[in-house]
Amino acid sequence: MMIESERIQQSNQASLATHREDVEHLTTQLAGRKLDFEQVVEQIRTFEVAIPSWSLGTGGTRFGRFPGLGEPRDVYEKLEDISVVSRLTRGAPRVSLHIPWDEPDDAQALVDRAGELGLGFDAVNSNTFQDQAGQALSYKFGSLSHTDAAVREQAIAHNLHVIEIGRRLGSKAITIWLADGSNYPGQTHLRHSFERVLASLQTIYSHLPESWRLLTEHKPYEPAFYSTVVQDWGSSLMLAQALGERASCLVDLGHHLPNTNVEMVVARLITAGKLGGFHFNDAKYGDDDLTTGSIRPYQLFLIFNELVDAKLELGADFKPAYMIDQSHNVKDPIEALLQSVVALQNAYARALVVDRARLSEFQQANDVMMAERALTEAYETDVRPLAAEARLRGGGALDPVRAFRDSRYREAVARDRASGAYVPPQSL
Repeated sequence: MMIESERIQQSNQASLATHREDVEHLTTQLAGRKLDFEQVVEQIRTFEVAIPSWSLGTGGTRFGRFPGLGEPRDVYEKLEDISVVSRLTRGAPRVSLHIPWDEPDDAQALVDRAGELGLGFDAVNSNTFQDQAGQALSYKFGSLSHTDAAVREQAIAHNLHVIEIGRRLGSKAITIWLADGSNYPGQTHLRHSFERVLASLQTIYSHLPESWRLLTEHKPYEPAFYSTVVQDWGSSLMLAQALGERASCLVDLGHHLPNTNVEMVVARLITAGKLGGFHFNDAKYGDDDLTTGSIRPYQLFLIFNELVDAKLELGADFKPAYMIDQSHNVKDPIEALLQSVVALQNAYARALVVDRARLSEFQQANDVMMAERALTEAYETDVRPLAAEARLRGGGALDPVRAFRDSRYREAVARDRASGAYVPPQSL
C-alpha cells in the first residue's frame, strides 16, 4: 500500500487555511530581520536524511521486546514503510542498509523496487558486534582488534563483502561501528588493540571503490564498559587522519558521555576537515536512541547552527551524510521517524534564520548577552510554517503524523502482513 498524493492533499486541506495565515505572519516577521521567507524554504527543501533499514520494526531492551502491528517481515516491506516517511516529509529519500540484518538475496531486484518507491541507497553498515549463524570464529573478544589474526581477517572479509553489496546498490560509503573493547583492567592491551584496529581499517580502506568514503563511529561504552577501542571523537579522528582523505568521522548524538558539548565536537571535526556525518537521535542518560529532538531540542539547534555556519564558509565541499538512528520501543516506528524528520527540518530552519551578521558583530565585540540573544531569538522563532511549506511544495504533508494516521496505512499493513488485530489510533 502506498499513500497516494490525493490522500496527502486531502489531509493538508484541513489545515491549509491556518497554514497560509501562519506563513503570512512569519514572512512579515522574517522580513523585519532582513530574511527572505522564500529563500529559507528552498534551503529547507534541499535537506535530506537517510532512514536505516533496522528502524522500521519495534526495538527492545535486554529485558524484552513488544512487537507492533504490521511490522515489516522483510527488507522489501521495510522499503515500503520508508517510502511512506519519504512521501510525507519529502526529506528522507534514501535507505541505509545494515548487513547482514537486511542483506538482499538479489541486489538488483532491491534497487529496482526502491526505484519504484522513489528511494535510493545511502551508506551501508557492517556488523562485527554480533556472531552470525554459521560464522566460523567468534567476536566475543573483539573483531578488528582481536588478538587472533584469523578473527581479524574474518571481520575484514565481512566489511569487504558489505562494500561489494553497497556497490551493487549504488551506495557511496560504509559506516563501521565496533563493539571492541574490554570490561576489566588488564583484559586487553590498550595501545596494541587500537593499533590492530587501525591496521585492519587500512586494509578495508585500501579496497574502497573510487569515490567511496569510510565513516568511523565512536562510542564511549556498551558493551565494553571498561575500555572501548574507539571510545570518543579523538580516537575516531586519529583513525580517519591515519587512513586518508576519504575517511572521516561519524557523530551519533547518543554516543557521548553525559554533558558532553556535542556542538563543540562537531566544530572541531569541521576544523579538521573530518566531519563525515551524523546519526540523529536523542538521549537523557546515555545511548538511549530516543526520538530526535525529544529531549534536547536546543542542543540539536546548536549543532545545526554549526553546520549552517560551516556550509556558508566552506560551500559545496561541505556535505555531511545524515541518518536517523533510533530504537522505537513504545512509539509506532513510522510515526517516530516522521516526528524525527520534522524535528530535523525545524532545527535546520531555526539555524537558517540566525542573523549571522549581528551574531558575528556581537562575538567580535565580546558582547556576551547580545550574542546569546542572537541565537535564542532564532531558536524561539516559530519556524514550523517554514518547514511545513517546504514539505507542501514538494508534495508532502503539512502535518506528516496526522496525514499518516488519516491514511490508515498501519491498519492496512497490519491486515496485509497478518501481524495481529488492529487497534485504531487516537485521532489528532
